[in-house]
Amino acid sequence: MRRLLLIPALLAAALWSAPCLAQAKSQLGPLCTTDTTPADQMIDACTKIIALKPFSGEKLATIYFWRAVGWNKKGNYPQVIADATEAIRLQSNVPAYNLRGSAYYDKGEYDIAIADFNDALRMGQPSGIIFHNRGNAYRGKGDFAKAIADYDAAIKAGPKSAFSYQNRGISRQALGDLDGALADINEAIRIDPTLPQPLINRAVIWRAKGDVDRAIADTSEAIRLAKAKAPANIMTPPGSVLISAYIQRGLAYEAKGDFEHARQDYAATLEGQASDAGSKSNQATARVRLSLLQEAAAPPPRKAMAAPSSEARPAAAPVAPAPPPPAVSARRLALVIGNGAYAHVRALPNPPNDARAIARSLREIGFTVSEGLDLGRDAMQKTIRDFLREAARSQIAVVYYAGHGVQVDGRNYLVPVDIQFQAGGRMTGAMVDMDTIMAGLDDQVRTNILILDACRNNPMAPQSAPAGASRAIEGGSGLAAPTSLGAGSTLGAGTLIAFATAPGQVALDGEGPNSPFSAALSRHIGTPGLEVQQMLTRVRAEVVAATKSKQVPWSNSSLLGEVYLAEK
Repeated sequence: MRRLLLIPALLAAALWSAPCLAQAKSQLGPLCTTDTTPADQMIDACTKIIALKPFSGEKLATIYFWRAVGWNKKGNYPQVIADATEAIRLQSNVPAYNLRGSAYYDKGEYDIAIADFNDALRMGQPSGIIFHNRGNAYRGKGDFAKAIADYDAAIKAGPKSAFSYQNRGISRQALGDLDGALADINEAIRIDPTLPQPLINRAVIWRAKGDVDRAIADTSEAIRLAKAKAPANIMTPPGSVLISAYIQRGLAYEAKGDFEHARQDYAATLEGQASDAGSKSNQATARVRLSLLQEAAAPPPRKAMAAPSSEARPAAAPVAPAPPPPAVSARRLALVIGNGAYAHVRALPNPPNDARAIARSLREIGFTVSEGLDLGRDAMQKTIRDFLREAARSQIAVVYYAGHGVQVDGRNYLVPVDIQFQAGGRMTGAMVDMDTIMAGLDDQVRTNILILDACRNNPMAPQSAPAGASRAIEGGSGLAAPTSLGAGSTLGAGTLIAFATAPGQVALDGEGPNSPFSAALSRHIGTPGLEVQQMLTRVRAEVVAATKSKQVPWSNSSLLGEVYLAEK
């Protein structure tokens, strides 16, 4: 549960006690202003009342508010904002500001949401609900100190909410205070043991502490509760809680090595109705994890048996079993790919050199590195899938890619060396979708760092070979900046994506053995005690200087704390 709703019940009661059109009062009114009315019926009833024009001013504002509630149930936040804005225009009121601020929050526009919550707080008595919702917005911005302060105020002002304790616990978890987080979420469960959401969040903490059995127990109880009753608040999209519980239990089973139960839970995640961003993100993760587990369980292809020879053969010596893979120190994994030997588009001389340099730097600071050079599509997909399977048990995962990269319809793709672009042909199936990698890594207990030393151009052009030594495939708009970084589901460590160049620009391959970006990155990535975003700031400054401002690296982050690739 992310946010709470103020329902103007007294206003609704007064509305229907007033004289109005008989049809609106007897048939449409209760459907419009009852919070248990299904969304489509609520919207339809409110729309018909507005069309009948029985009300104006304050009463009409109430109808717009309730229609906004209906849109909110459907997750149509632009319509929520439009109707709440009309309600505020007709008569400024706390519920409308709260609802509009909540819609802005769900759109990720946290500063505007905070402004609406501020207005709501100025209009009335201190409200625990408004403090709670503003705390959510501050948490969305990554300002956990202010979020915790608002949750403190919400708990003090009342009404006492299990969700305020839960979300304060989530904020404490983001700051690394697992014990404080556990205490808060335990209190949330004590206040209302029938809520599944706090159990799901406690399961995340158990898994972060390495206690997967408790994580499985909590998510199993959350699934039982979610099936037994509807969400406690109309702001929670139907099915989202159950989807969240299944994905978290699946991740816990996978961490335990119980892959059959993990597969079942991922399949159950996909069966749910995803109506909100968090559920869709969880289903994307389940789809990738299920595919990885099914692929791992598939029997190897049978080899044709050779015909027996007429000559006697010596008995084959017994084959010693393969040694187990080495234990991963601190569960720090990295995937490094450098593609330069393109067969059908302009080759790039430096990506393999860049990949070797970054892989070496990561190994020196304790990462276990999977390295791939000049990979065709099949080899590239296998390398990525093998890495994603291993990353399920990691605490930090780094992905570095050097080579061609493109954008198609707002999605980013990495380009294998055997790509053949054809005018009018479907290209995406021949490339590797970055969204698949991000979904496979999305997890509340892992930090993900993705670094792309690739072009930022769109391939939607008749010719694909670029001019000059640049990491670009001819086109226009560049790679798409990620809009959420998995924010719909990931409330834990978070994700950072670093690009070698700014939107709409070209990443240079360089005239030396390495690209300007990878040369700077390899010099700074191993600096002890240097926080990752500070490290990227140094890389950016060095690249700008080396290229005379022709290339400006860029990053987008949902990290919820400081991350150090090289230990202090």
